[in-house]
Parts: sequence; C-alpha cells; structure tokens
Amino acid sequence: MNHVPHPDPTSAEERARLMQDPGFGRVFTDHMATIKWTSEKGWHDARIEPRKPFQIDPAASVLHYAQEIFEGMKAYRGAGNAVTLFRPLENARRFNASAERLAMPTLPEADFIGAIEELVRVDRDWIPDGEGSLYLRPFMISTEAFLGVRPSNEYLFCVIASPAGAYFKGGAKPVKVWVSDDYTRAAPGGTGAAKCGGNYAASLVAQAQAVKNGCDQVVFLDAAEHRWVEELGGMNVFFVFDDGSVRTPPLGTILPGITRDSILALARDEGLQVEEANYSFDDWKADAASGRLKEVFACGTAAVVAAIGEIRFTGGTQQIADGQDGPVTRRLREKLTGLQRGVGADIHDWRHVIEM
Repeated sequence: MNHVPHPDPTSAEERARLMQDPGFGRVFTDHMATIKWTSEKGWHDARIEPRKPFQIDPAASVLHYAQEIFEGMKAYRGAGNAVTLFRPLENARRFNASAERLAMPTLPEADFIGAIEELVRVDRDWIPDGEGSLYLRPFMISTEAFLGVRPSNEYLFCVIASPAGAYFKGGAKPVKVWVSDDYTRAAPGGTGAAKCGGNYAASLVAQAQAVKNGCDQVVFLDAAEHRWVEELGGMNVFFVFDDGSVRTPPLGTILPGITRDSILALARDEGLQVEEANYSFDDWKADAASGRLKEVFACGTAAVVAAIGEIRFTGGTQQIADGQDGPVTRRLREKLTGLQRGVGADIHDWRHVIEM
C-alpha cells in the first residue's frame, strides 16, 4: 500500500493522555487505510494516509440508498509485546457476504487483511496495554453521484482504528435486557445476516425503549410470529440449562457472529451439549421461573461475553437464576479472552500474529 506521511501526528504525551480513558469509539488513531473501486478499474489506489474527513458529493448514493457495510474486530497486545488479530479471515468472509447481499463488489480476502495489518503497523503505538485493545472498523460505502435505484459504479473501502479500554470497568457485570414486542430486527429474505448500517439504524428506537425501561440492551423476536428469540440489538444470545446443555438461535435472519461461532466451538471443546435451535420467549420466561434455565449470556466483539441477569418485558420482569455471572459464562469468557490475548493452546488456529 502507498503510505502518505502524516504532517502532524499525535504526540506521545497527547496520545498517552487520550488513552488513559478512551471509552469505546470516541478516540481515533492518526491514520486510515483506503482502497477505491470503480466499474472500469476494479480495486485500485490502496493507501495508508492521515485520518481526515471524506469529500463526497451530496448526491453520493450511500446518502440516498444506503449501500454501506462494515465489520468490527480488534487488535490485541499479548505476551512478548506480540500484536494479534482474532480470526480476521472470518471477518473478511463475512464482509464479502454482506457486500454480495447489498450488491457491492467483494474485496479479495488478502487485501482486506493486508489493509488492516498495514494500519495496525503504522498506528501500533495506539494499542493499549492490559485489558484494552485497538478496535478496528473496516467499512465500504458507495460514492457515485447519481439519483437512481441501482448499484453504484464507485465504492470506497476504508479502515479506521480506535483504542478501547475494558468494556466493563471493574469486571463484567450482568446486564438487564428488554424484550421488544413492538419492533423486529429482520425478516426472512431481508438483510438480517448482513452487517449493514440500516439494520442498526432500525434497532435504535427499540434500544431507546430498552433504556427507558432501565435495561442495557434490547432483545428482538422473530418478525413472523413474534414468538422466537433471535438476537440482541448488537449481540448474539446463548442459554445454559440445568442439564448442562447450551442453546443459541439458528442462523438465517440473524448476524453470523464470529464471537458466537467461537463460543460454539469452545463449548463443544468442553464436552457441552450444544445446539442451534429455536427458543421461544414463553419458554424463556417459564424456564427461568422453574429454575431449568441456569444462565443466559450475550456475546459480541465489543463486550465479548456478558451475562444477562434479568429480562424485562411488557407486563413484568424475570430474573435469571440468582441474577449473577454463572460458571459456564465465566469459563467461556475466560477461555475466549485468553485466546484473543495469546493465553492458552490455540487448537483452532484462530490467532493471527501481525509481523512488525
């Protein structure tokens, strides 16, 4: 990739100050990676350049027809100061699956991973120590200036980076969730399995409803029957029963989470009986009340694994077991976060070390 020098990079002192409490998605590194695509040239002009605002036409199709996709992943500083990514090939594959669903060009997997590696190398001083990580946001937008309902002939791929502290300060805490009976996230044949901004925009009013009801996240039910649990606003969900079995909703209308897939593999490694099967909200309430349901947790890139201690819904509330972090949740979280940071045997070959 072509490297464009930064005229005024952040000083070491200012960077240290910003990284003392970066929060999530509020502080950004000095650079970005970009690659352009046109129907005439294909992918071209790959570069690392100073992070700056885009200049796009007011008629750019992304602003009118929402051809936009993104990914979320992290770089970690591990043992011996090694910098690793976690399963980046899966992010590349999901990115291309999203691109195909939104009639956008696919990006070669090697170019996707190469752009991320180059950005991390240039901005490696922004990777926090300890429990922090460097959050990476690859995305693609349509940039052709036109007003007409068709796929764009021009696109921009970009990667930006943001240092992030521990998602839960002082350790992971059980969250409360609101089960929405007013809104749905996706329907069969829709874009539920694609990581596109429109899915998240459509979830915001339901998320606001959750916050209004004292909850951290919203849970969506299926669009057809409003019966089956699908996923949270930004995370997948798992259920642990008293017989030691683990269940998660099947793919189709939900996002194929990479953390979700990793949890499935780790649970099977432990000898747990794991199934991907429908689970109704009525059963969720009944099983929690009877004690058959012992743990519920959500998982995703940002929070990794978060226990769900209580569900709230129109007409009532229901605590999950004692409302605290359960042993299966803790064990799977510790295993996963350890692998991400270079601790434990990587039997699945998930760690991707970036050569510095």
